[in-house]
Amino acid sequence: MPQTHVQTPAESRVQAPVQRPAATPAPAPAPARPRPPQALRGRIGTGFSPEPHRYRLYVAADDCPGCLGVTAAFADLGLRDTVALTVLRPGADPAGHDALRRAYEATGHDHDGTLTVPALCDGWSGRVVSNHAPDILEDLRRLSVHPAFRQAP
Repeated sequence: MPQTHVQTPAESRVQAPVQRPAATPAPAPAPARPRPPQALRGRIGTGFSPEPHRYRLYVAADDCPGCLGVTAAFADLGLRDTVALTVLRPGADPAGHDALRRAYEATGHDHDGTLTVPALCDGWSGRVVSNHAPDILEDLRRLSVHPAFRQAP
């Protein structure tokens, strides 16, 4: 006698093909935000000794409030003979811009390429001491009263 097969309840279920949701494209990565300029906060007297002719101050020729204040203080404090000043003009003086770029690159390997002014640079080490206007103002005031920076009568 032939065998008959009786379907069990599990076998009687019809298996529908598995449907996968349509592939959605991965979201586009958010555009990279530019990093804010790195604040360099070195100070003269803390790692940088007060020596005449050691420092160079870089400022912009435009209406940058920090640069205007630093330039005015520089002129008022009588440091012209002991601290070098470079005024950077857009599209001019490539040597000044190149020197400032080298100072930023010497300061840290993670420099993102942004040059900010005002910047007080150390001629001995080739690095930026500070690009923080309030610290630069305070350092210029300290230098102006230091005996080595006082102008001869």
